[in-house]
Amino acid sequence: MSQVGISVQQLTIGYGSKVIQRDMSFTLYRGEMVCMLGPNGVGKSTLLRTLSGLQPALSGETSVSALTRTERAKQLSLVLTERVSVESTTVWDVVAMGRYPYTSFLGVLTDTDKEQISEALNAVEMTDYASRPFLSLSDGESQRVLIAKALAQQTPCILLDEPTAHLDLPNRLRVMRLLHRLAHEQQKTILISTHELDLALALADRILLLSPQGMQLDTAQHLIDTNAFTPAFGMDIFHPLA
Repeated sequence: MSQVGISVQQLTIGYGSKVIQRDMSFTLYRGEMVCMLGPNGVGKSTLLRTLSGLQPALSGETSVSALTRTERAKQLSLVLTERVSVESTTVWDVVAMGRYPYTSFLGVLTDTDKEQISEALNAVEMTDYASRPFLSLSDGESQRVLIAKALAQQTPCILLDEPTAHLDLPNRLRVMRLLHRLAHEQQKTILISTHELDLALALADRILLLSPQGMQLDTAQHLIDTNAFTPAFGMDIFHPLA
């Protein structure tokens, strides 16, 4: 049986008194890439923020809910679309930020930390860019560096919010293929919020489909066969001109 990466039980998410998704229960496993799809406003980003601890759950439990911030950072990393904008920050510096749960109070990097940073850069094929200013990179290169930062954090679970936003088609495909490979080769649990329907259906091991009616977690083919996407999006997304 596959090892559990993230377990959610009766989780209700939202803001204050506003409930966005109610009573969600699902399990994600190590070694799989799950893409989260759904129309705007159904809670994709809210779920990622709740799982990562950036905002509290309204009710329910997750497998990481009881951890302190530092302990949680050793179990789960979150990659957002916002770019790091600190002046004079190199690619190496950005990836090194992923080691903060393991460094001393002074933030001194050990040989082990430096090895993990190098391995992370190599995994995303950005080793030759280590000394480059981060702000000089293209959007596609920047996204690969942020993924390397998550890898350097050495968490079994990685959450990504729209990692292909603002990328052209070749880079969207490159990033999604990279994440799929990392999930399988490094036995990571990777959960991605995305609007890339075609890439998600082609590459995800499973789809977490959120809609105003609730959630479904299954293979892309089963969701297609059961016509789950039409009520979720309120239209036939496979035949938009019909």
